[in-house]
Amino acid sequence: MDHRDGGPYSMRITHIDLYRYDIPLKAPIAISLGIIDHARNLLIRIHTDEGLIGWGEGSPFWMIVGETQASGLAAAQDMARLLLGRNPLDIEGCLEALLRYLPGHPTTRSAFDMALYDLAAKAANMPLYHHLGGSKRTLTTDETIYINPAERMVEDALRIKEKGGEAVKVKLGTNRRDDIRRVEAIRQAIGDEIPIRTDANQGWDTVTASSVLQAIGNLNVEYCEQPIKRWDITGLKRIRQQSPVPIMADESLFDSRDAIRLMREEAVDYFNIKLSKSGGMYEALKINAIAEAAGIACMIGCMSESRLAITANAHFASARTNVTFFDLDAPFEHAHDPVTGGAVYNGYQVELPDSPGIGAEVDGAFLQKLDVVTIR
Repeated sequence: MDHRDGGPYSMRITHIDLYRYDIPLKAPIAISLGIIDHARNLLIRIHTDEGLIGWGEGSPFWMIVGETQASGLAAAQDMARLLLGRNPLDIEGCLEALLRYLPGHPTTRSAFDMALYDLAAKAANMPLYHHLGGSKRTLTTDETIYINPAERMVEDALRIKEKGGEAVKVKLGTNRRDDIRRVEAIRQAIGDEIPIRTDANQGWDTVTASSVLQAIGNLNVEYCEQPIKRWDITGLKRIRQQSPVPIMADESLFDSRDAIRLMREEAVDYFNIKLSKSGGMYEALKINAIAEAAGIACMIGCMSESRLAITANAHFASARTNVTFFDLDAPFEHAHDPVTGGAVYNGYQVELPDSPGIGAEVDGAFLQKLDVVTIR
């Protein structure tokens, strides 16, 4: 029902605030693609004529999605103008308008997508997981160990074990000898019970990937994410056929079309869904539906989001039982938490709020320090 009908579900977007949302990290983190020293994110607030506000965040991890904070903010100004005057409850129509205008920039679209879903759930007076047709359930995140000498990575693994971690995620993708040594050393240090999850971030070629996975196959390795380049689906399938370790698609999986191709090729065992990579919840729901129909379990992953977007990711995961792995540890690396409300970490348990919408926003005092552009 649109505004002209005067019905109860009419609403209009009046203006949109766009923020440069920088959060320092406790220390630089290294993966095979490069080093990150800040969470350089995008923050979006959509205002409506009903007084409801929707919050959205995107984390443009340029090494994966090809976006930067600067390019995202530039694109967001045009995207915001396309949404002015629209009914935010028409999520499909709003997102189709953004996708037609700019097919790239999935992370920027994901921030708008998140704000629209926040508004829709607030309008329904429901927490987002209920609005998505799901319920609240226990989510247990892993914690990531970034690339360092093996001795330092062992120290990190022991720290996670002492804190009660139920899974460690180990970044790899350098070379065969060092990567095998890292996994062997961690397994020896923490014992056999805690599963190790590995992620090469496209760092290996097919020969190296197969060799490393054969070598670590008896070390209780739960899966390996994206061992080779994202475009090499044939190589991914070949590795899966030979590997004692299940294979998970990450960078090879952006949208539902990628999901269909990976499913048809039988190239992977699992999917890693990230809202900042897929363009948001609308597309993530499609990916999960394809995976569920094909018998492929999914993980909810993250880039370097604050607890704002992490809470949205957790709502999605809670609402879809086919999401069985949880990698929601990005805020562990942040030196500052500017979010009020939202998901709470009880050790490694991620507990969702019951308030309408996402249930999180950014502290007003922190907002005043940020650069903002308002589109009216």
